[in-house]
Amino acid sequence: MRDGDILAHITELITEERELRAKLGSHSISSHEENNRIKQLEEALDQAWDLLRQRRARREFGEDPDSAAPRPIDEVEDYRQ
Repeated sequence: MRDGDILAHITELITEERELRAKLGSHSISSHEENNRIKQLEEALDQAWDLLRQRRARREFGEDPDSAAPRPIDEVEDYRQ
């Protein structure tokens, strides 16, 4: 997956998150449904941002960015900001 593909995926996830929040505001979905999907979206976003950071770091240090791989969600979620 290339940087542009990762960024496009991030944009799709953000768009879906906004749509979910709008549906909740219009009572098209329950807060339970929204909360479950938002959690999944946040995890996928964290994973995608981590992969993008890995690729950029590898490129910066002369390594092959294509050797970067998505890390498990539980690993990415444990990072401190």
